[in-house]
Parts: sequence; C-alpha cells; structure tokens
Amino acid sequence: MRCARRRWQALAVCLVAAFMTLLDVSIVNVALPSIQQGLRASESGLQWIVSGYALTFGLVLVPAGRLGDARSRRAVFMAGLALFTASSGLAGLAPTVGLLVAARLVQGAAAGVLQPQTAGLIQQLFVGAERGRAFGALGAVIGIATAVGPLLGGALIALAGAEEGWRWVFYVNIPVGLVALPLAWRLLPPPRYGERRGLDPVGVLLLGVGVVCVMLPFVQERQWHGAGKWLLLPLGAAVIAVFAVWERRHPSPMVDLALFRLRSYGLGTAIAVLYFAGFTAIFFTYTLYLQIGLGYGALPAGAAMTPFALGSAVAATVGGRIVARYGRLLVAAGLAVVAAGLVALWAAVELRPGPDVAWFTALPLLVAGVGSGLVIAPNQTITLAEVPQSGGGSAAGVLQTGQRFGAAVGIATTGAVYFATVAATRGDWALAFRHGLLVVIGLVLAALAAALYVLRHAVRRLGGITGDVLGALVELAATAALVAMATG
Repeated sequence: MRCARRRWQALAVCLVAAFMTLLDVSIVNVALPSIQQGLRASESGLQWIVSGYALTFGLVLVPAGRLGDARSRRAVFMAGLALFTASSGLAGLAPTVGLLVAARLVQGAAAGVLQPQTAGLIQQLFVGAERGRAFGALGAVIGIATAVGPLLGGALIALAGAEEGWRWVFYVNIPVGLVALPLAWRLLPPPRYGERRGLDPVGVLLLGVGVVCVMLPFVQERQWHGAGKWLLLPLGAAVIAVFAVWERRHPSPMVDLALFRLRSYGLGTAIAVLYFAGFTAIFFTYTLYLQIGLGYGALPAGAAMTPFALGSAVAATVGGRIVARYGRLLVAAGLAVVAAGLVALWAAVELRPGPDVAWFTALPLLVAGVGSGLVIAPNQTITLAEVPQSGGGSAAGVLQTGQRFGAAVGIATTGAVYFATVAATRGDWALAFRHGLLVVIGLVLAALAAALYVLRHAVRRLGGITGDVLGALVELAATAALVAMATG
C-alpha cells in the first residue's frame, strides 16, 4: 500500500511540472498586448516569444527522452525543472524584448527536457489498468493547462496591471518549481538500469537540424514572406532521412525505428499529430477573435475557454480508467465527439457572432472538451502500450515531437486562412474564425479517419460474420469522415 501511494505521489510531482510547461504554451497568448505595451515589442518579437518556446520545446524532446532512458530519469527531470524555474524568473525580469525571447528559448528547451521524463516515469512506475489511469491524469493536465492558460494569464494581468502584469505570467512558475524540486528528489525513483548506453551525439545533431528545418517555416510563417522558406521542408526531410539511415546502423540508436513497425505506435503517433494540429489551433483563433475582433479583455477571453478545460479534465480522468476496456474505439468515439462540438461551435458563431458570442459557444466548447479528454490520454496510453519500459522516454519524446510539429502546422495553416479572410473582408473576424474552424474540423476528421482505419483491421481479426459486419461498418464510417473532410 505504501509503495502504491508513493507511485501516485511521484506522479503528482510529474504532473505539476507538466502543467507548468504546458501552461506556458498558452498563457502567453493573452499576455502579448501587455508585453507589447510594456516593452514596446515589434510584431516579430511577439511572434518569437510564442514560436521560440515551441521550437526549442520540440527540438530537445527526443534527445532528452533518450538521455533519461540511458542515465537517470530523476536526474534529467530535476535538471529540466531547475532550468525551467530559473528561466521563468529571467523571463519575468527581462528589460528588453531580445532578453525575453532568449529566456523563452531556454524555457522551451527546459520544458522539452521535462516532458518525456513524465511519460517515461509513467511507463516505469505503472502497468496495466493503473497505467491507463496515470495517463488519464496526464491527459487531464494537458487539457486543463492548454485551456486554462488564457484564463490564468488574464487574471494575473488584471491583478498586476496591464503594463507590468505580463511579468507575473512567468513569476508564477518560481514558487511551484522551488517546492517541486525537493519533492522530486525524494519521490522519483533513482536510476535502476545497469547498462549505461551511448547517447549518439551524431544522431542528436542530425535530428536537431532536421526538426528545425521542418518546424521553422511553420512557426515563422507570418514573419517570413515569400515562398523561399518552404525550401527548408525538403531539406529537413533529407536530413531526417540521413538520420534514419544512421540510426539503423548505430549500435545504440537514439530512436529505435523498429517502434514504427508496431501498428499501435505508428498510427497512434499519426493520430496525435493530426489531432494536435487542430486542437491547439482552436485556442489561437478563438482568442484572437474575442480580443481583437470583439474587444474582449484578457480575463473574459480566457474565461470563455473554461468550458473546454472542464470537459477535457473530467473526460480525461474517465477515459484513463476505461481505455483498457475499449481501446482505440474510445479514441475514435472521442474524435467524433470533438468534431460534433466543433460543428456546433461553427453554427453558434454563424448565428450569434456579436459580443455575447461567448455565452453561445460555451456548450459546444464543453462538448469538444469532453471529446478531447477521450482522445489525448487514451491515445497516448495505447500508442506506448507495446513500447519496452527501457525505451519509454525516447518513444514518448518522438510522440511529443510529433504533437509539437502538428501544433505548429495547425496554427500556421489555420492562421493563414484566418488572416487571409480578415484581409479579404476588411475585418470580418467572425467569418475569419469560421473559415479557420473549417480547417480545424478537417484535421480532426483526418485523425478520426486514421483511428477508424486502425479499428477496421482490429475488428476484422475477430473473424466470421461478426468481424466482417463490424469491419464493413467501420470502413463506411472512415469513408464518411474522409468525404466530410474533403467537402467541408
């Protein structure tokens, strides 16, 4: 009993750190006007405050996961937590935009160090149904942190004042980090692997260059004009191909590419990339619509996202408990619920686009949040189910890198549609949001089609008439999702 309690206490420490790092993805959005006023930041500087964090976050996930697997997850976790806490303080103290961007780059890298250790420790500490519950708790944290970030940021700015309130968006991490560090030392398991595997520095370099080349055009899509930036995509793909060849020949590879032969891992990663491309873009466009289009303050705009956070938190906890029973069917059902909620959200903005829109979008956002809670944690549980414990950190790092890449692509694509509509209509922010929402719905439907594709093969393995009938029904549903995505 004591050992079981200690595992859950260790998980609580990991979840606190995960909450801080994910909160800083979304909390900064509502602080940007305050930062612009306080530091006289340019549009390019504001973009790098957001995108620089995302870029370095995604850059270090895989090597940090590998380092934790090969050495000590506790030591790497504590190093990342200490660096994140220190860089949060430096960001809050920054006297210029340049120093704030530098602090955000370090902060993003520290977040990338922390995140794969959390998933690796869940793989190490929990098995079976308990692992599903642990990932359910992580999923609830992801949903809450992403959706509550604007609300918390708005509250801090309202309390501390518009000009300097943005600094408290970063200062709030310091006491949390200082409390979590000694608890991490006491509760997280010490290293137990006898083998001290190599760290593959050439693989780290190749993957880093490839990730930067692929992600940079998306995170800088609005700042780098012209088509030249997209030449980085084939360059990045070529570097990643060289990385794959290197990893196959390396005696101790950073990423075990054999993982992608597992249907659960390969398709689970694809679902995560597609879903995060839509999931994070919702908050980006909705916050812009409310604040710029309708003149909402930071706090009311953040509060408008609360229904999504509540639905996601409750559903993720439930999803973690039942994922062992329903498997990928639960993920497909969650994606269908998200799609239904987003369609209702589109209709609400179509019917009531004025200042009271937040009241009419509350229920659709709640429905979409419930669906999201049934997607993120269960999908992560299933995706990592067949991964050996010793490689849990690096496997989680690859999965989370895919999520960060999906988020960057989704925000860039949805943002391009959004701002093009604003320019073409001379400021019709409601129409711009609806157009952006169609892109998001398409991405969610693509994730649903991938989930149904997995289900089709699973049910046909049942054999007999039952398997054939269920397989045909799932295939019909997958076709319907693809048609809806193409015509929407």
